[in-house]
Amino acid sequence: MNRLFRALYEPQPIMPDAICQGLGYDGKALKKIDLTRSFKVKHFHRLLPPHIRSLQTYRAGKPAEELAREKNLSRISKLASNENPYGSSPLALSAMKAASKNVHRYPDTGAFALKNELATRWNLKQDNIILGDGSEGIMTYITRALLGPGDEVLTSENSFIGFSIMAKSVAADLKTVPMTDDFRFDIKALKKHLTEKTKIIYIANPNNPTGTYISVSEIDDLMSAVPKRCLVILDEAYFEFARSCPDYPDSMDYRHDNVITLRTFSKAYGLAGLRIGYGFAHEDLIDGLMKVKPPFGPNSVAQALAVAAVRDSTHLEKTVRCNLEQRERTFAFLQKIGFYPIPSVTNFIAFKAANPEGEAAMFDDLLELGVIVRPLSSHGMTGFIRVSIGTSEEMDHFISAMEEILPSWRNRFGSEM
Repeated sequence: MNRLFRALYEPQPIMPDAICQGLGYDGKALKKIDLTRSFKVKHFHRLLPPHIRSLQTYRAGKPAEELAREKNLSRISKLASNENPYGSSPLALSAMKAASKNVHRYPDTGAFALKNELATRWNLKQDNIILGDGSEGIMTYITRALLGPGDEVLTSENSFIGFSIMAKSVAADLKTVPMTDDFRFDIKALKKHLTEKTKIIYIANPNNPTGTYISVSEIDDLMSAVPKRCLVILDEAYFEFARSCPDYPDSMDYRHDNVITLRTFSKAYGLAGLRIGYGFAHEDLIDGLMKVKPPFGPNSVAQALAVAAVRDSTHLEKTVRCNLEQRERTFAFLQKIGFYPIPSVTNFIAFKAANPEGEAAMFDDLLELGVIVRPLSSHGMTGFIRVSIGTSEEMDHFISAMEEILPSWRNRFGSEM
């Protein structure tokens, strides 16, 4: 047994000699280690740098299967993760069988078919495109390639928590400014906090978890103040839901050398389980990011289904149309029962549920009735709840559950709204 092994692991109960001999090991050397049990790691935290130890683990929305096990419920509406409730494109699902025949082979690392589809759709060269395991995957390439300890990153409070975690994971200096009173990125504040050290500006447009967006005039105002040496990340994960707004700034109209557009197949395209996203930028930036991108990703099935999903405009249009109908209905309901939902152009709505205790109680009360929503304290929005927009049946479930829990909830928290 070497010293490292002894230092990392605590002794465990005796391993039977027969097992040791069968594995070809000296039973005496392993006599105090039971490989049938998990090793207890000793002092492992010392291997983690301080800036990693200080990070909080990202917590995804509660899985429906987990709630079913815990509560023994038959009806569950998962309205926590902003997924497409109408499923994947029928064309994409049809492509799955053919794609699965080659899963014993590595995928096309150049992703020619998907890049060609995107290049044709958006009038780009393939050299302007990069793919990742979700748009978050591309964010990791950016932070890995461009940021180091002390590099300054500028963004807003109450924005996508994943990017903040990634920036902090490379010991970057993350600077945030408050949102406006109507929960939007404050462009004036961002401009005011730009310094000679600012290396990256991150903007989620529309923003998660507020559902708000900045306009054409606001993005023009920001870009006029950003120096060429500073990269602007325009995260458009919810682009498909917002693009019909007259003053929404499609980032493809901002083909600056220092702008990268990030989009995903996880939301409107309904491929969240496959983890695939894409980015558009100047070919020199793409070339730099490719140097730190792991090989062979995204996987071949994800690539094939993404190609089919892009081609299926009918399913995308249905998703956007039905989402708008149910979002307007849900917004009106929340107003009717006395809440103040934040106007959203996405597939979710955030609203204030009194205070931290009211937020937690509403989340728990809805869980008891099989409705999973997202408490937003972890996103810095203490006392807020985010509800994803589901099918009409799922929103029926949400509405009836809210009506059922409200009398008791209001007795506890109503006066604090």
